[in-house]
Amino acid sequence: MASFEQPRIALLSLVLLSLMSCMNCLDIYYEWIVTGDFYSTTSNLTVIKINGMFPGPLINATTNDVVHVNVFNDLDEPLLFTWNGIQQRLNSWQDGVSGTNCPIEPGTNWTYVFQAKDQIGSYTYFPSINFQKSSGGYGPIRVNNRDVILVPFPKPEAEFDLLVGDWMDDYYKNTRITIQENSNRTYPNAMLMNGKGPYGSLDSTLYESFNVTKGKTYRFRISNVGTQFSFNLRFQKHPMVLVETEGSYTNQITLDSLDVHVGQSYSVLVTADQDEADYYVVATPKFFEFDPSNSSLVAKGILHYLNSSSPVQGPVPDGPGAFDVDFSMNQAKSIRWNLTAGAARPNPQGTFNVSNVTLSQTFILHGSRALINEVQSYVVNNVSYLTPTTPLKLADHFRNGSGVYQLDEFPTQSVNGVAVYGVSVVTGVHKGWLEIVFKNDLVDEIDSWHLDGFGFFVVGFGWGEWTVDSRDTYNLYDPVVRSTVQVYPSGWTAVYVFLDNPGMWNLRSQNLVHWYMGQEIYIRVHNDDPNPAKERPPPQNLLLCGVVDGDDALAPAPAPQTGW
Repeated sequence: MASFEQPRIALLSLVLLSLMSCMNCLDIYYEWIVTGDFYSTTSNLTVIKINGMFPGPLINATTNDVVHVNVFNDLDEPLLFTWNGIQQRLNSWQDGVSGTNCPIEPGTNWTYVFQAKDQIGSYTYFPSINFQKSSGGYGPIRVNNRDVILVPFPKPEAEFDLLVGDWMDDYYKNTRITIQENSNRTYPNAMLMNGKGPYGSLDSTLYESFNVTKGKTYRFRISNVGTQFSFNLRFQKHPMVLVETEGSYTNQITLDSLDVHVGQSYSVLVTADQDEADYYVVATPKFFEFDPSNSSLVAKGILHYLNSSSPVQGPVPDGPGAFDVDFSMNQAKSIRWNLTAGAARPNPQGTFNVSNVTLSQTFILHGSRALINEVQSYVVNNVSYLTPTTPLKLADHFRNGSGVYQLDEFPTQSVNGVAVYGVSVVTGVHKGWLEIVFKNDLVDEIDSWHLDGFGFFVVGFGWGEWTVDSRDTYNLYDPVVRSTVQVYPSGWTAVYVFLDNPGMWNLRSQNLVHWYMGQEIYIRVHNDDPNPAKERPPPQNLLLCGVVDGDDALAPAPAPQTGW
């Protein structure tokens, strides 16, 4: 293990001086050692582990708890973690992406301190830079309800985290070189379930199994932790009742199968009401050709009744066609917000609605591929994001962006005539309603998009071009609120978001190849009020890098730079 320079006593003092405090909540402490180690799943691999675990350990918190994660980087490259779906209220300093944080260098450690403020739900974390997520380092986050909040379903017998994702056998360093040098798509080799290969595979030494008791009901927190593939999940002979997605309680609908797109999380209830035996738990890719009878791309686990003496029987249960996007879109439209349930607060979710809002801004974002300097890139409105050496948040705070980015140079409602690289930072009107229309110009891929710092209302899906008349098709009565949404091939998805959370917020494709090759922008939501109740100042253990050094905090900041 590397020798770490920062003493733990000093770190503890920084933690004790943390900006966060609250009543009726807990401080939860984790210490992570991050390594690249040998692991055997569908083949002999090197994976990114946390404390020797793949997937990484569960972060288990309750609404308003303060989470301290002391990350020791024992890799040979810089590292950041992001907390997918945790809103980091007033505190984008802890978001853990390239635009907000300097990386944790090899052989050093750094402590994240963030609060699950006014949130409940199912989420994940993962490495956010250098394509490292393709080799692991991910894990589950649960944010539980406070005892005083009524949950809209009976307490389950137990809960299981079910992390499913596509997998590339090559270590992330090799894969990213292949992606950069190869103009053709690079596809995953396997689908893993909680880091394990498919049941029954000759190449798999481990498979996932969930132990249940007949007559009991269980909560499965399902997340797509993969790099590219959406998947369809089903339990053999066991329907699912959908109850939650990314912090929102949903209308409870019964499903035989569920499409989960990259970066998304759901909770379903499964009742063990069949004969005591073993049953398949299956996840198969969407929008990709594979042989379901003989494929490492069919993730297979076992639902095991405790008194079972019968092994799993028959073929895996059928799901919808891999290319049936109409099924997927119709299912997505059926997922609605539970207006009467409370979530993190006792007042019903439906207290907050979008039935009569006034829009302050509209962004229309086209995602596609383009050649830039003979390099295959992924672009938003024909701009591929170029990551500066100085995090945008530091440049913004200490230098008002000077020398790092130009505010509002990125076109939010048009597509550049020529594909270019750019540091894309746009203004989000503080406490304004923003409409974002995601348009997927690719015909061969489902995409998914995530916004840090917020939950957005998913108001519409459609095919072809979006126009202002498309608003007539929106669901403004009970759109679900979440932070990651899918965009179908040649289709569009529309969301509304209330920008009440000042900070520098990443808007990205969750497809790791798209993200790594440039499909992201940042939204700067600024409040001039210096009151820390409006936005938190930098943490005392802030890492500095790029053009920002220790003298910047003492110097007066220049006026902000703007584009056109």
